[in-house]
Amino acid sequence: MAPLFVAIWIAVAVCAFVWIASLITKDTSWVDRIWSIVPVVYVWVFAISAGLADARLDVMAALVTIWGARLTFNFARKGGYSGMEDYRWAVLRGQMKPWQFQLFNFFFITIYQNIILFLIAMPAFTAYENHTPFTALDLLLAVLFFAFTVGETIADQQQWNFHHWKKAETDAGRTPSRNFLQSGLFRASRHPNFFFEQAQWWVLFFFGASAAGSVLQWTVAGPVLLTILFVGSTVFTENISKSKYPEYEDYQHRVSAIIPWFPRRAAAEKATA
Repeated sequence: MAPLFVAIWIAVAVCAFVWIASLITKDTSWVDRIWSIVPVVYVWVFAISAGLADARLDVMAALVTIWGARLTFNFARKGGYSGMEDYRWAVLRGQMKPWQFQLFNFFFITIYQNIILFLIAMPAFTAYENHTPFTALDLLLAVLFFAFTVGETIADQQQWNFHHWKKAETDAGRTPSRNFLQSGLFRASRHPNFFFEQAQWWVLFFFGASAAGSVLQWTVAGPVLLTILFVGSTVFTENISKSKYPEYEDYQHRVSAIIPWFPRRAAAEKATA
């Protein structure tokens, strides 16, 4: 069977599993649990189908595997595989009628997000279809992908350290001096981990474009849809944060949403300037 059809059948099976599991367990976070796994499988399908003889595909598979291993570890240490549902789904479930949420579960959580996971890996299909030599551009892309992986690792670790500190303060009976992280990479971006995550998949798209010799590839749909998903997720997540912490609005005025940039002065600082 052609590797593209193998990948499609895997995607269909994953969608069925995620949806059925969500109905049985009444937990809609199953797509989060497979998020860092299935793109790795898709890319390796093409690399193996090429006989592990295409340098570009082998590098793409290795980089995506590093991405998946790191993200799986970070998700696991936060309790993602222990049956804990994403808090945002509970909020959304409370705003919808049961039948509305089930439609949302099927079409958005299950189908739409799995389509994205399939599409972001499809530059591997482009590389499979275009066996061209590994070039200096590919080496640069590999370095960029790895650099973005390191950036996301640092952002996640800073967030992990902050939440552990916040929990320790609360457990000790003290009121944390900060309710959300505003230092380190979070001083330049409110969601640096979102930025690095998206950047990695844009780089993977350019691997495919490098193989084909043109950026005019249908696989651009993957990173585009992923970016749209993250924009919507950012708005939803930040609305929850603002409802919990009024000072979050000032943080929004000072710091770039996703793309790291120099922070602006706080409203209080402007008033006294």
